[in-house]
Amino acid sequence: MFNYKTYLIFLFASLAVSIGLQMILPFPYGLGAALAIFIAFPMLLRKRYMSRMKGYGDSGSGGGFFGMNSGGTGVRYVCLVCSNKHKGGSCPRCGSKMQRADF
Repeated sequence: MFNYKTYLIFLFASLAVSIGLQMILPFPYGLGAALAIFIAFPMLLRKRYMSRMKGYGDSGSGGGFFGMNSGGTGVRYVCLVCSNKHKGGSCPRCGSKMQRADF
């Protein structure tokens, strides 16, 4: 998934490219290009890793904060009193608000 060695190679390559651009371009343009590269390269690397995990992109399925969601059903709750599975704030069977989340 996340390889520390690859990240360091990518970081030092972007540093070398940005230093080279600062030597070639005049002052304000070189600094702007170096900052853009130093910001854009880690974002591209992160996007590549997240697309590999299928948690980033336009489809929106899979990945995310809680891992792989099964069909996007959302969070279901289990009543601690009667063990009924439901989606609301209180149990429709017994009316209790004591519940735990079931992912």
